[in-house]
Amino acid sequence: MSRKKGTTAIVVVGILAVTALAVFLIMGSAKKKRAAMGGFGGFGGGRGFQQSATAVRTVVAKNQTITDFVYTNGEIETQKSIEVFPSIGGKVVEMMVSLGSSVKQGEVIAYIDPSEPGSYYAKSPVIAPIDGSIITSPVKIGQKVNANSVITKIGDINNLQITAKVPERYVADIAIGQKAEITLQAYGEEKFIASVVRISPVVDPATRTKEIILNFDKHYDKVNAGMFARVKLFTVDFGGYPVIQQDAFVENSDEYYLYIVKDDSTVTKRKVTRGKNVDGYYQVIDGVSNGEVVVLEGMLSLYEGAKVRDISGNVEFVEAAPPAPPAGGKGPKPEGKK
Repeated sequence: MSRKKGTTAIVVVGILAVTALAVFLIMGSAKKKRAAMGGFGGFGGGRGFQQSATAVRTVVAKNQTITDFVYTNGEIETQKSIEVFPSIGGKVVEMMVSLGSSVKQGEVIAYIDPSEPGSYYAKSPVIAPIDGSIITSPVKIGQKVNANSVITKIGDINNLQITAKVPERYVADIAIGQKAEITLQAYGEEKFIASVVRISPVVDPATRTKEIILNFDKHYDKVNAGMFARVKLFTVDFGGYPVIQQDAFVENSDEYYLYIVKDDSTVTKRKVTRGKNVDGYYQVIDGVSNGEVVVLEGMLSLYEGAKVRDISGNVEFVEAAPPAPPAGGKGPKPEGKK
C-alpha cells in the first residue's frame, strides 16, 4: 500500500514539473512577441514596431503676391468714332454704304432729296468726315430726316476699347493702368489683355456705378466692335506672406491648423492665422514660414507625429531608424553566425 502511494506521488510530481515547463515556455514566447510589437503599450510604443506611413500630397509655402479682382461686363467700341449728320433735311433717296463698309474722308455715303412737292428736284450728298468703317446701321432709303438726324456712325475698327461699369463699392480699388482679362462669348475661355486708360470722375446716381475705359494691349483680329465683353479687372495686390490653398486648412472651433511635414517625414499640427483670401488662396500671416512643406491632401487620417510619405515629391521619405537591442542584450547577430 505504501509502495502504491509512493508511485502516485512520483507521478503527481512529474505532472507538475511538465506543467511548469510548459508554462515557462509559453510565457517566454509571449514575452518575445510583446517585445517585437512594442510591449503592452500597443503599436508604436516599443522598440520593435515600424510605424506605417500615410500617403499625402503637399505644397511648399512660398511668400508671394495675390491680386484681388472684380468682375464686370462691358461693350467693345471703337476708340475714335463720329456721328454723321446731313446738312439739310429731306428724304433719303440713296444709301451708298452698309454696316461694316470702309469709307474715306470726303466720300459720299448717302443722298438726301430736300425738295418739296412741286419744287425743283436736287440731291444733297452726305459726306464722310473721317476715314473709318460704318459701325452702326445706317438709315433706310425713303426715311425722312432733318439736320439733327444721325445718318450713321463712322469709327476706326483697328483701334478698339472696352467701356465697362464698376459698382460703387469697388471704386476705391480701381486705378489707371490696372490690367484686365477680357473674355468674349464667341471665343469661350480665351483671354484678351487690356488696361484701364480712363476712369469717370463721377458715379452714375441711377446705376450706382462708375464708368471705366480699357484699351487692348495689342491688336486682336478676332475682336470686333459691338461684342459683349466679360471683364476680370485686377485691383489690389497683397504680398509679404506665404500663400496656401484653402483645402489645406483644418478647422476646429473657429481656429485653423495646418499639418507641416518635418525632415524626418513626420508631421506636426500647427495653429495658424489666416489673412486675405483671393479666389480660394489665403495668406498665412502667422504660423508658417517661407519654404515649409504643408500637407494639402490626406489630412483626415493624420495626427501629431504621424509618419507620411509625400507623393508630390516635395519631401524625400526618411525611413524610421532600426529598432535598438533590448536592454542588456546583444542585438541581432549577423546572418550566418551562431
